[in-house]
Amino acid sequence: MDAFYASVEQRDHPELRGRPVIVGGTSDRGVVMAASYEARPSGVRSAMPAVEARRRCPDAVFLPGDMAKYRRVSAEIRNIFCSITPLVEPLSLDEAFLDVTGARRLFGDGATIARRIRAEIADELALGCSVGVASNKFLAKLASVEAQPRAHADRIDPGEGVTVVSPGSEQAFLDPLPVQRLWGVGPATLEKLVRLGITTVRDLRRVDPAVLATALGTNQASHLAALAVGADDRAVEPDRDAKSIGHEETYPHDKHTHE
Repeated sequence: MDAFYASVEQRDHPELRGRPVIVGGTSDRGVVMAASYEARPSGVRSAMPAVEARRRCPDAVFLPGDMAKYRRVSAEIRNIFCSITPLVEPLSLDEAFLDVTGARRLFGDGATIARRIRAEIADELALGCSVGVASNKFLAKLASVEAQPRAHADRIDPGEGVTVVSPGSEQAFLDPLPVQRLWGVGPATLEKLVRLGITTVRDLRRVDPAVLATALGTNQASHLAALAVGADDRAVEPDRDAKSIGHEETYPHDKHTHE
């Protein structure tokens, strides 16, 4: 989903459309949960401290967020997914993997199904989403990012909406991408890769595996080398058991007692 929480608020409050909207961070101790595309040219992003978001985008409308509402909308989105295929693996309230292999005879190829999903979400829920279509989860996730809108200082480009990585084109798609787009490349790993002269997936694919293993360790080097060639054999798992349950709350003032 495109800027999900903020887009839901703009949908439900027409006076906010076209304005920078930041969900979360209504107190000085809070963090940004989501930022509308109008807020993003200022550099506001999810998980940014509220104080920094206010400094970067003082004209933004800050909202506390309504998780119960976002969960209801997420369930409505899930119903649309399940009308296509039962093989839906939610990643969060605003993102999921779908295996549409068995749905193609009924609904068409992956790109056709992606456009159908976008149209139904737009028509029924008045929200936007971006879809990646590929032969595995890793590539589909990357493709969905490529399909997203792009915020500029003077405009918002709508994006392609659907990006397809066709069989046989995987390497051409991956090679130009910044290496930090790969799962597992955080700031510390990126620093090590840059020291080796690796800034793109193409650079990573061409480096000596022994050099990569020395810099990152055998396990991480093997993981990134596989991603650099688009290897990912994980299935879509619609009924995964929860591995953890969490809740967090940021208090407006420090608490010093156990209670």
